[in-house]
Amino acid sequence: MPSKKTTRTSMTHARKTIAAFATVTALGLPTLAMAQEITIGVSIPAATHGWTGGVNFHAEQAKERLESLHPDVSITISTASDPGEQANDLEDLVSQRNIDALVVLPFESGPLTDPVRRVKESGVFVTVVDRGLEQKGIEDLYVAGNNHELGRVSGEYIRERLDGQGDIVVLRGIPTVIDDERVQGFEEAIEGSEINILDMQHANWNRDDGFEVMQDFLARFENIDAVWAQDDDIALGVIEAVRQAEREDELFIVGGAGMKDIIARVMEGDELVPVDVLYPPAMIATAMDLTVQNFVSNGPVVGEYILGSPLITPENAEQYYFPDSPF
Repeated sequence: MPSKKTTRTSMTHARKTIAAFATVTALGLPTLAMAQEITIGVSIPAATHGWTGGVNFHAEQAKERLESLHPDVSITISTASDPGEQANDLEDLVSQRNIDALVVLPFESGPLTDPVRRVKESGVFVTVVDRGLEQKGIEDLYVAGNNHELGRVSGEYIRERLDGQGDIVVLRGIPTVIDDERVQGFEEAIEGSEINILDMQHANWNRDDGFEVMQDFLARFENIDAVWAQDDDIALGVIEAVRQAEREDELFIVGGAGMKDIIARVMEGDELVPVDVLYPPAMIATAMDLTVQNFVSNGPVVGEYILGSPLITPENAEQYYFPDSPF
């Protein structure tokens, strides 16, 4: 999940072209015929975490849909439980599968930079998803959520809900650029208000860590008006800690990502979890769609495609709810 600076003018044109072809495809209208079969390799982390479980689900759904829609497209999905395994998977996709395109969500940015570069140097079209590489410009296409916006939208909601004043706590993710971007957006949103951050601690996008950090906050602070949990796995741990302390009526919690358990609570009007902010694991499907468009359209599909982070409320939650997804 790297910096998102690139050529904005050309990207605006590219995104309009992408949107136009996506609309045509969605309407079931004919796409351009391909001269030969296109083989696409998709390399993603194994479902070791709630969000990556969602990534795996949406990748399989996209594979089935795209192969049905485009008979000349063949998609191979490989999952890895660590960076070394993923690097080996990339070698196999090139040498054994002879892929024309790679869609990769790196397990970690650093260890996958050189393996992805070698794939690119072999002549393969490369789409990088979510966690960017350490070297810019290797990929043809970058697809990701908007971390700064996730923080900003969360901060704006809390600020408005508290009428610009109150005491809150913040549970951060893993110490990464992603986490920094989210916190920066959040702090900018509450700047100039009388929102007081009592404390801010890392909970590592983990349910158990969220529970422990929130227990500490509840023990130290008699008054907490709101919690920014940043991530839905963290939010589940926070919910449990708040309930054990019997302080549900004192505060509300804002998470992020779009976990189905959290969205279900929003749909039901849970006052403890009134909203969520989207950071969709379905971005892998977006990346696969756009990669296919590179071969079936006559418009450019290069640059950045950054997804928005809308506020999920009881009024719109149903459109973000995927009951069959593990996340």
